[in-house]
Amino acid sequence: MSNLDFDVLLIGTDINAYYMARNFHEAYGITVNLIGKVPMKFTSFSKICNLIIEPNLWDQEVFKQRLQEYGQKSDKKIVLVATNETYVRMVVENAEFLKQWYVFNYPSLELMNNLILKENFYATYGDSELINVPQTYAYRCNVDELDVDRVNELEFPLIVKPADTVKWYEYEFENRAKVYRPESMEELQQIIRDAETAGYSETLILQQYITGNDTHLFDCVFYVSQAGEPQLQTFAQIGLQEPAPTEIGSCTVLVNGYNQFENTDEVKDLLKQFLVSIGYRGICEFDLKYDPIRKKFFVFEINPRQPRCGYYITACGHNLAEYLVDDLIYGREKEFAFVDKEVALSFVPMNVVREYIQNEDYIRKVMALEQSGRLTRVLDYRGDKCLKRKLWLMRRDSQTAKKYKEFRWQ
Repeated sequence: MSNLDFDVLLIGTDINAYYMARNFHEAYGITVNLIGKVPMKFTSFSKICNLIIEPNLWDQEVFKQRLQEYGQKSDKKIVLVATNETYVRMVVENAEFLKQWYVFNYPSLELMNNLILKENFYATYGDSELINVPQTYAYRCNVDELDVDRVNELEFPLIVKPADTVKWYEYEFENRAKVYRPESMEELQQIIRDAETAGYSETLILQQYITGNDTHLFDCVFYVSQAGEPQLQTFAQIGLQEPAPTEIGSCTVLVNGYNQFENTDEVKDLLKQFLVSIGYRGICEFDLKYDPIRKKFFVFEINPRQPRCGYYITACGHNLAEYLVDDLIYGREKEFAFVDKEVALSFVPMNVVREYIQNEDYIRKVMALEQSGRLTRVLDYRGDKCLKRKLWLMRRDSQTAKKYKEFRWQ
């Protein structure tokens, strides 16, 4: 037990969990307890994490029982942080029960469903005057007949993705991907057949494709206090995503405080207004893309959690663990901070940066930040003194280059 007047429990064992464990370790010098479904090397090869593995954690009753058992062992308030959408949903659904032992900051169940379920998100906020979303057609698997005219209005290539990612990963089938980009009606129909044959009966989102490579993507993170006051905002230009089909959409390189395009001031203010207008609470991440044709930023989704790439915020001097503790434990008010410090974050070695980012000016920016000591790698933490981890990170870097060569989505 620590000498602090609060405890911490993270739910999850992935890269996002490691990022938050590092935040708490840096801020408070504590080894953080994590409870998750399966051990993962991100956190099991670590001296700053204690893992509690429960294979049945996705079962609601097991989830409640294990968190009750943990909560009853502490005589302090426990800051509870979920690290993916499944666990965020489970915390929110069991909020009244968990409040006996834990403090946390998440939106209401209704609002969370409007954000996590993409069909709800586009239907609810598609006409908002504060954000732009791509044109969207929601196709219900095994129920709807494909409306060819609506598909043609979107134009090929288009984007296809599951509305419910939690359900999506319950089904195994060949060529399953996180996001598809079919070039023709035949390709689209094959994607639909594969999903329906596998048993997926939820909605697929068919969406207008916004042109541009990975450097047209942006990451915007907020912290909104329990009182509904935005306290923190970032705006970072992405350079590269994960290449594997099941990981597309996960950022691997970004630069905060950098934007090669237009309208940064306008869009950042509109995003802040939007969060206030919907009554949001907690950490959230906007996934955006700049459309060079319409000269607008489009919002793809809003994740009601911290992003896995969010350590750049800490590197800028704003640790989200401290925001949570100051708000939930001490009730401290903070002045709003727009974090515009230029800092690069990378999950990949520099040879991958140079070879696969399709933007020479962006590459030069990342290299300049590295040379000036302003590039950070969240997994490579000097405070985590674990030899097995260091060896694993070296192997991971070499395997990353091979993965990009094999999978890069052109």
